Amino acid sequence: MTTLKAKLQEDLTTAIRARDELHSSTLRLTLAAITKEEVAGKEARVLSDDEVLKVIAKEAKKRREAAEAFAQGGRPEQAARETAEGEFLDTYLPKQLSDEELGAIVAQAVEEAKAAGAEGPRAMGAVMKIVNPKVAGLAEGGRVAAAVKKHLA
Repeated sequence: MTTLKAKLQEDLTTAIRARDELHSSTLRLTLAAITKEEVAGKEARVLSDDEVLKVIAKEAKKRREAAEAFAQGGRPEQAARETAEGEFLDTYLPKQLSDEELGAIVAQAVEEAKAAGAEGPRAMGAVMKIVNPKVAGLAEGGRVAAAVKKHLA
């Protein structure tokens, strides 16, 4: 089985051969971010697929935020490009949890936290500790925190 990074490199080669500028530039920037993450710290290392997914998610989030900023700044063509890049990167990420699925996981975690003695808004940390491992990579942190706050209120 090939690694996710190898798949990205193969897709980059395919995009370059097809002269697909949008996909090739997006993949180049993403692979550069992965390489930067690999050499960060005291010694170089190879990232696992989970770590590569985190880098891709971070890059996709950057694209969405940049698209929003360009749209607010009156640059719709640049916003459209950033949006397209973000959507392309999303194809490499696992399918995100729906609000209902996330709500069910959070509700279960709130019950577990209550059983352990944590209640009300102060239980936020305890509930997040239970929820985060279950939804890692399947939901953004902001969505998770909002769902937890809603259930604790």
